[in-house]
Amino acid sequence: MGKAKKTRKFAEVKRMLNPKDTKIKKEPGKQKKKEDEVRHIEAAPTALFFQYNTALGPPYQVLIDTNFINFSIRNKLDVVQSMLDCLYAKCTPYITDCVMAELEKLGHRYRVALRIAKDPRFERLPCTHEGTYADDCLVNRVSQHKCYIVATCDRDLKRRIRKIPGVPIMYIRSHRYSIERLPEATMGGAPR
Repeated sequence: MGKAKKTRKFAEVKRMLNPKDTKIKKEPGKQKKKEDEVRHIEAAPTALFFQYNTALGPPYQVLIDTNFINFSIRNKLDVVQSMLDCLYAKCTPYITDCVMAELEKLGHRYRVALRIAKDPRFERLPCTHEGTYADDCLVNRVSQHKCYIVATCDRDLKRRIRKIPGVPIMYIRSHRYSIERLPEATMGGAPR
């Protein structure tokens, strides 16, 4: 038996090193950086028991969003009286400066909503951050202080608030206010 003749391969390309190759050794400086970093883990508030917030109790503090006022007008609901009917307790509606700015930006069509928001029964909360995006403002405020109920009809805002544990959401369903994520013990007979 003879020796097999080796054929020459045409268009042979040099092998390139892949940056994700396991044979390449990583620099030791980068690994030390990660080890030296201190991870920040947010402490869970002591008021949260399982999924419910025990810090919530009457009189309730309700943060109101722009579209909640608009939908209340469309459904012909008085904001303060309907909150009282929903929660069976005294409620203090709060409006941030960002929500007021958003209502003012909406213009002439929403003048009734602006007039309702300027009602003396509503408390004003000053905002110190930059910009006037109301959704971010409400989410930040609720993340810092979990003593509020958020009243909104906005799907995206509801989705963002559901990720924050212990914050109930008030919304409008079938021409009345409903609330979710508030324990039955503090809720009485409020509709879900």
